[in-house]
Amino acid sequence: MTLIKSISGIRGTIGGKAGDNLTPIDIVKFAAAFGSWAHKKTGIKKIVVGRDARISGEMASNLVVNTLIGLGLDVVDLGLSTTPTVEIAVPEEKAAGGIILTASHNPVQWNALKLLNDKGEFISGNDGAEVLEIAEADNYSFADVLALGKYRKDNTYIDKHIDKIVELPLVDVEAIKSKNFKIAIDCVNSTGGIAVPRLLRALGVENIKEIYCDPNGHFPHNPEPLPENLNHICNEIEKGKYDLGIVVDPDVDRLALIQEDGTPFGEEYTLVAVADYVLSANKGNTVSNLSSSMALRVVTEKRGGSYSSAAVGEVNVVEEMKKVNAIIGGEGNGGVIYPELHYGRDALVGIALFLTHLAKSGKRASHLRGSYPSYHISKNKIELTPQINVDEILEEIKRKYASQKVNTIDGVKIEFESEWVHLRKSNTEPIIRIYSESDSEATAEHLANKLISDIKDIITAKV
Repeated sequence: MTLIKSISGIRGTIGGKAGDNLTPIDIVKFAAAFGSWAHKKTGIKKIVVGRDARISGEMASNLVVNTLIGLGLDVVDLGLSTTPTVEIAVPEEKAAGGIILTASHNPVQWNALKLLNDKGEFISGNDGAEVLEIAEADNYSFADVLALGKYRKDNTYIDKHIDKIVELPLVDVEAIKSKNFKIAIDCVNSTGGIAVPRLLRALGVENIKEIYCDPNGHFPHNPEPLPENLNHICNEIEKGKYDLGIVVDPDVDRLALIQEDGTPFGEEYTLVAVADYVLSANKGNTVSNLSSSMALRVVTEKRGGSYSSAAVGEVNVVEEMKKVNAIIGGEGNGGVIYPELHYGRDALVGIALFLTHLAKSGKRASHLRGSYPSYHISKNKIELTPQINVDEILEEIKRKYASQKVNTIDGVKIEFESEWVHLRKSNTEPIIRIYSESDSEATAEHLANKLISDIKDIITAKV
């Protein structure tokens, strides 16, 4: 089974049998359900659609667009775009919602429909459940021939997005331009290859080395911007010709940075550095998810603000940010959410804020990274048999560590004096994901291994 239906959308591998994989039938069914829900929810007959550059994108987009038109809805098609650009376009267009065709960091055989409400934000859990219910019941009706929707292509929104970023008070184009930065970028042959060079030039950066910036959808490496997938750009920067490397995922909502010596800045520290800059200008609160580095808490409290954590998932982080009126937030995978622009992970605004920070600090990227508390996160998982009750195991872990501070809003997170470990079950397979963090890499690994051992002991005792 490679078709995954969730409250946030539908994703799967292209081809195969309907209902098992992401086929044209599944795409049409889900697009019809979402379009029907969005129109009923808002009374608006307009949907914004955009896609990343993966090979299946044009096919999927044509299916979605024509399904929506068949429902009697007008479509604004952004074509090749980015997730944050579509998020910005939905309220600009006063649309009922948006559909982004992207499987984000997943490999080329995957695609997905990500769903936005009329605010340009990912739909809530309750709304997602309603869409799923409509899809499962085939509870939608298509329009008569004289009531079909209208179609409009609009290729201007990436530039509009960039204009909004450049106009932000905390983005200082002159400071960036004065540094004459030399920057290498890897956009994994997706839509970042369109957006990132345009943004950099708008910020006054002229010396740009474009690597994998042809938006043809042929990903040259695993598209998730993790250190193990970035050898090519790291080797290029290691030659000593660049001030910074910038890497984005296929839909441009995650940002990874490479230091001038060719070593990763650290995906967890993208948000930390950007938040530090924002907090240096405006005192306020921050939010990240439970599996993100505690370095953000340290930086926030040092700047006089308050830090809050949320369940994993962008919609959960956004909800908590609104609750505590956070001025910056995001996730430790390189996802920066800056509410002054919009409530969504946005690599483009992350780039602009980070470059301003780097320019004004007068430091090299590695020295800026060295100014933050250094923590190490260990990411592991333990695979279980389908017969094992994962919830029971997590309850046992919770009881075992009841003397520590335990957070259960998303799995079980146990906080020790200077470390933490977070256990989450997968929603699609019998796996427990185990994240641990400490100021020592060895301690983080030891803590993860200790919890893995605890889980095995619990399983053994139940047999």
